[in-house]
Order: sequence, then structure tokens, then C-alpha cells
Amino acid sequence: MLSDLSALWSARSIAVIGATERLGAMGRLPVEYLVKYGYKGRILPVNPKSGTVMGLSAFTGIQEATHELGTAIELALIMVPAGAVQQAVKDCADAGVRVCVVMSSGFGEVDDDGKRRQDELVSIARQAHMRLLGPNCIGSVGGADAVMATFSPVFSSDSTPLPAGSLALVSQSGALGFGALSLGLERELPVGIAVTTGNEADVTAEEVAAALAYDDQVSGLLLYLESVTDLAALARASAAVPTVAVKAGRSEAGARAAASHTGALTSGDDVVDAALTRVGVARVATIDHLLDAGALIATGARLASPSDPRVGVGVITTSGGSGILAADAIEAEGLSLALLDAHTIAEIEQVIPAYGSAVNPVDVTAAVMAEPGLFEACVHKLASDPAVDAVVACFAVLVGDDVTRIARALGEVRAATKKPVVAARTGAANLAPEGARLLAEQGVPVYPTPERAVAALRALRDACSGPIDVADSAPRSSTLSVEAPPPSATEDQVKALLAQAGLPVPSSRMVADANEARIAVSAMGGRAVFKAVVPGLLHKSDAGGVIVDVIPDGATAAFEQCAALGGDVLVEQFIPGGVEVLVGITPSPMGRVLTVGVGGVLTEVVADVAVTLLPTTAQQIDALIDNTRLGKLLTGARGAQPADRQALIKTITALVEATHDWPIDMEFELNPITVLTDGCWILDAVVHRRIDETEGHH
Repeated sequence: MLSDLSALWSARSIAVIGATERLGAMGRLPVEYLVKYGYKGRILPVNPKSGTVMGLSAFTGIQEATHELGTAIELALIMVPAGAVQQAVKDCADAGVRVCVVMSSGFGEVDDDGKRRQDELVSIARQAHMRLLGPNCIGSVGGADAVMATFSPVFSSDSTPLPAGSLALVSQSGALGFGALSLGLERELPVGIAVTTGNEADVTAEEVAAALAYDDQVSGLLLYLESVTDLAALARASAAVPTVAVKAGRSEAGARAAASHTGALTSGDDVVDAALTRVGVARVATIDHLLDAGALIATGARLASPSDPRVGVGVITTSGGSGILAADAIEAEGLSLALLDAHTIAEIEQVIPAYGSAVNPVDVTAAVMAEPGLFEACVHKLASDPAVDAVVACFAVLVGDDVTRIARALGEVRAATKKPVVAARTGAANLAPEGARLLAEQGVPVYPTPERAVAALRALRDACSGPIDVADSAPRSSTLSVEAPPPSATEDQVKALLAQAGLPVPSSRMVADANEARIAVSAMGGRAVFKAVVPGLLHKSDAGGVIVDVIPDGATAAFEQCAALGGDVLVEQFIPGGVEVLVGITPSPMGRVLTVGVGGVLTEVVADVAVTLLPTTAQQIDALIDNTRLGKLLTGARGAQPADRQALIKTITALVEATHDWPIDMEFELNPITVLTDGCWILDAVVHRRIDETEGHH
């Protein structure tokens, strides 16, 4: 029913239930705004006392308004006290309204009783196939017909323009959403539609985003999210238009996950990052950065998403300091400072002063600004270099005619190359009051610092990547799926199941006494590892329950030490050396999460892991490794031989497939997997249940 949501920005008829003539009343404001901004459809005030509202005849009920209109009303705004909302929703449902916005508060945001009454509203709406936005919602604005379905005080000001442009803003917070919209309008950012979703009893921000993305009026989406529950809708949105989000509510790592290294090292925010990356939504940290990204998206600039995600950036500056800051920001944001062709460098050297720099960042110095034509020549040569995918132009101070000249030059580069061009102007706006406007007219957004300009480029790159395709229906390999172990399974039981799936597990045997222990060590080749197998003891090393490289003469002492912990004793083949890797699969509200990182007894001290949502591919696992120090460790640190990276990737891929059908609430961890020069081995494995972590899974 996504098409129904378009009524929020394109309705041709709007009923305001609870409309009133009283100045300043919430029930008057939507009518006032609709009239003030020239709404092109029909406004139908509803008030049981009838009368008029701003010269418009009021109707005693929604049925009377529908009869007057002669067809179903597309959008109804419910602005009555909480106790009267249920009847108003029922009246809208009976009248065939497409979408109703419950602006009244006092529901799920208050208490459990309010949540129950909120659920009743949704039940009424769904039975009538009517969508419900809110409750506790400030509404929506914009669209070609100037739908001002809100009571936000932003539009009480005579200085607030009508939202216009191809960007759309969706916010789970009403006040923050309209505050962000006002900041965007102040910047002359072309935000043409804004929708806030309130309590999201029915309609979610993700649903609205997906509907907007396929509207011809929209070329980019800016989102403020406090929760992420519908990844499929976000994927649909980002597949259609560049989508950028601020996701609030960063959580503390390991707050409820102290039972394992994996849980302690993986925060809810890490999973959100992985989820947004998976669905192709660029994540930014602040509202300023969200609007910065929107300014660049609105120019129509796009960055292709090559297999190598690095983007070559060319920097041209009149200030060496600005160029250095830009280069630092490029590295920090995961982009690349473009390596210019020797021919490009030679051509630039012929133009700039001897004390300038023709290598990237290109420093034309302030002297060039006084020589018309030289900056223009340099920036064209830089932007035309095949290694340059985007251009950052940095200025400390711009005044007078230089502004017009530079704006024209950057606009010509943008038009000729189709590459994104951004400007950083670190100087007071009053030095060149028209500067930002002149540059914006050329399709070049302006930022106050090089860091902000580069961050906008990074957001554009991420927003142009689109969803990552990891269809769960892809053909499975020949690796066997194995049944899930019980939550109380010990290490040897878990490893036995993994061995059934063909995963590399060392030989081992349980022993009952010192004599069996000596025999087992000899059977393992004369060198073994002793482990205490105690249900509930997850960190055996900390308790002295792991003894490595035991020879037959040491078997008795090793057995007694492990047995003293109160459980069984496992004797296992000793695998010396190797790079130690942590691999874990944990539940989350967004699905199962794969964690890969530096393993061993110092895992939590090193705290170097990367995560992705499942399902995944071997290529993505390969990239995950490079997001940690493992990438370098596996190449052979301090003269060591390179470890078998492909064996590790193959093992992780097989692990994911073998455990594909295990319960969503089961967490399991392999720490360490040791990676040798030829092959790898799973040295430890634990499982437990985290039912609380999967509540709310969608």
C-alpha cells in the first residue's frame, strides 16, 4: 500500500478534524498554513459546531465533508483530545479516508494503557485498509500542491518559504525533523517534502522513505532515524535514489553481552552501521552533515560504485593549510588522494608560480587569484585527470570579482566532466555575501571547512553504492548443514557438529584419568593441549583450564589441574603458531551478525573486530578481514610467512552455511581459529542463547 502514502505530500483533499477559528489554536494552524501557502486542493474543516474557519465552511463530521466533496477524502488530520481520537479514526475509516494523521498525543509515548489504545487505532485503520500516521505526530509538508499538513510553528514565521525542490526529509522526531527542515530552508537547500512519523504505530519512516523514493518529484532522501526496523524498505529506497541518514541512539558496546568476547566487542551501533551499509544508506553523524550531504546530492552529482570503493579526490587550493586539512580528511573518510598523471602535473607546473605545488593537493597560491585565467586552467587540468573522480576546491578568503570568476570556472568543470565538485570556503560569509549563492547556481555546494566538504563527498559515495546483493536464495555449497547444539553444549560437542560439516577441527578425545591422558598425548603425536570441560565456563584460559604443548611426561599434572575445576578433561591435538582469529555469529534485532577480528586471549584488549549482517558472501568476508588488523597480520608480520587467508575465508563461509538454520537466538563463537601458512584450525568453540537480544527482530 505504498502508493497510499503519497497522500501525505500530494493529497487533493484534506480534512482537518478539530479545526477551529480560535487564533493560535493547534486546530487552526493547518488550515492557516494551507491557505497561506496556496494549497491547490480542497480544505475541509471539521468541527461539530460547524461555522467557519478562516472563511471556509466547517462540517459537523467527516461523513458530511465527504458527502460535500462527492468522493473519499484523501488525507485527514486528527487534532482532537486523546479521548476522542478513537471515534475520529473510526469515522475516517467508515468514510473511506486513504490516510489519517493522528496529531494528538497521549498514546504509546505515555504508558502501557496508552500503547493499548494506540494499538486499537491501528486495528481500526487496518480493517478499513486505511493508513495511519502517528499518533503524537507533527505531520507533513510540501509537494507540488503545497500540502501543509502540520501545526509546526516553523510555518508561523513570515520568513519561512514554501518547501520546494527535489530532496525529501523523513524524520521519526517531529520537532527535530521540522527544525532540520528550517535549517535546510535557511541554507536554501531544495527540500520539497518533509514527513514526520511520530509514534509509528502503523506507518514507519522506512515505509515513507520507500514511497518517496519512487515519486517523480524526489531525487534524494534525508532521514533522521531513532530505530531501524524495516531494512527491506530502506533497501528499496536507496536502490531508487541516494539516501543518507542520521541514526541516533549510539549504544555502549557489550552492555548485555559479557558472556562472550564477541558480544562484548560488538555494540548495537556497529550492527546499525553494518545494516545501513548492507541496504545502501549512507550514515552521517549530525544534522549538519545530513544537510551537507543533501546539498551535494541536490546538484545531481553522483559517484559510481566501483568494486574498489576508494574514490580518487583532486584538491585545488589557494592555501597550503587548507590543502593539508583536505588531504587529512580524505584519508579519515576512507577516500583517496588521487595520484595525478605525470602529464597533468607537468601542465599545471607551467601555470602556477614556482613556489606553488603541482602535485595533489594542487596549491595555486593566492598569487594566482590575481591573474585571471590561471586558476581556471589549473582546475580544468586537475579535473580532467583520469585518476580524479571528484574535486575539492579550498579557499581561505574569497572577495570581490574572484568569487564570480571562480564560481564560473568550477561550474564549467562540473558541466564538462560531470564529476562532483565541492568548495570549502574558510572565511566569513560577509566577505563575499553572494559567494555561496553564485557557487550553488553552478552546481557547486559550499562548506565552511575542508572536513565538511570531504565528509559530504564520502556520504555521496556511500549513498550511490546502492544495496548490497546477498540474496539468501543463492545456491548453497556442498557444505552440510548440521543440527544446532543444545544451549548447554560443551566445546567438544560443538566441535563434533562442526566437524560433521567438514570444518577443520583438531583431533581430540575425552579422558577419565591420568593414564588415559598419557595415552591420548602419545596418540596426538606427543604434543597436546589439555582443556577443562566445565558447563558454563566460557573463558577457560582465565581459570587455568587450558594447558598447551603438553608432552607425555606432563600429562598427569595437566590432567589434575584441569580436573580440579570440576568437569571433564579434553585432550586435543596441539597446533603450534599461526595468526589467531575471532569469528562469532550473534543475534540482533536486525538479524544474525557475523563478527571477524583479532583473536586469542587478548581479544578484548586489542578490541579489533568488524561486523556484517548475514547472509554474506566470500567477497564480503574478504573485505571484512581488511577492516581490521587481520589483513596485515595475515600477510606476514615482522618477517613471518604469509598465513593462508583463503583457507580462513573458506572456513568462515562454510561456518555460515553450516549454521544457517540454527536458532536466531543462538550465539556462538570460535576463538581462536589459528591460521597457518597452509590451512587453518578451529581451536575453541562455545555456544549460548541470547533470547533477550532478539526481541523485536524483524
